[in-house]
Amino acid sequence: MPVLLPIAVLIVVAVGVGSWLQFTERQAVDAVHTVGPSAADRVDVEAAVQSVDATARELVLRVWVTPRGTLGEAEGSAPVADLTLRTSGATLGDLTFKAHERLETRDVQVALTGGSISDYPFDSYATAIGFQAYLGNKQVPVRLLFSNKDTLFSASVKPAPSRQSAAVALTLSRSGSVLVFAVFMMVVMWALAASVLLGAWYLTTRVEELVWPALAWMAATLFALSAFRNTAPGTPPIGCVLDWFAFLWAETVIALCLITVVITGVRSALRPDDAPQPAHPPPG
Repeated sequence: MPVLLPIAVLIVVAVGVGSWLQFTERQAVDAVHTVGPSAADRVDVEAAVQSVDATARELVLRVWVTPRGTLGEAEGSAPVADLTLRTSGATLGDLTFKAHERLETRDVQVALTGGSISDYPFDSYATAIGFQAYLGNKQVPVRLLFSNKDTLFSASVKPAPSRQSAAVALTLSRSGSVLVFAVFMMVVMWALAASVLLGAWYLTTRVEELVWPALAWMAATLFALSAFRNTAPGTPPIGCVLDWFAFLWAETVIALCLITVVITGVRSALRPDDAPQPAHPPPG
């Protein structure tokens, strides 16, 4: 009981903290930021971030347009005239919709500025997302409903409302779960490297011959770390903070320990036995 009780308390605390973190991230994913006028005759633009590609420095934005009031027909499923959505400079291309035709969702690419993926998992990026709506040749009010559906990134939204257009300044950084997991990976890498270092020190100070189970364990740890590193969420490239803070150094320590144990074991095995032979007892 003295041992099981602290373990049970630790499990309950860990599950509680994990549940709280999961709930807060779920709330962030479900959050919708509304920017723009609420006039009866307007165009609603629902824009949701589907995925962020930090390597390509762009994100995929899914856009769903709904004309309201006298601007739409069939309950907002089609515009009464040709509808054009002019986007911000970071968005690759404007959106056009034909009059009286059913509106469908569109996926657009948005360029990211600032930050570098080599800072993973502490990298962050910025961009601007904005829309202006033109029905025929007349500008009409537009309201933006923005949300982020990429669970690997958290979004900080700063609205920039105006009378006719709607825009947000967006800052993207790694989500809390990604940050916690990446830091946990770095701690595990250093812990494994320290374990191998202690094992190597024990084997070399005892001056034993080659201990094959220990060598197998060290070699397995060396290659297992590479596979473990590749499980990092977001597939960061080689040379990021994760590598320079932990992975590359842990691999170096383990490799040097393995080589040192092998050299010490071989030298011990080849050393001539200078110990005197025991004398044979006299006959009878």
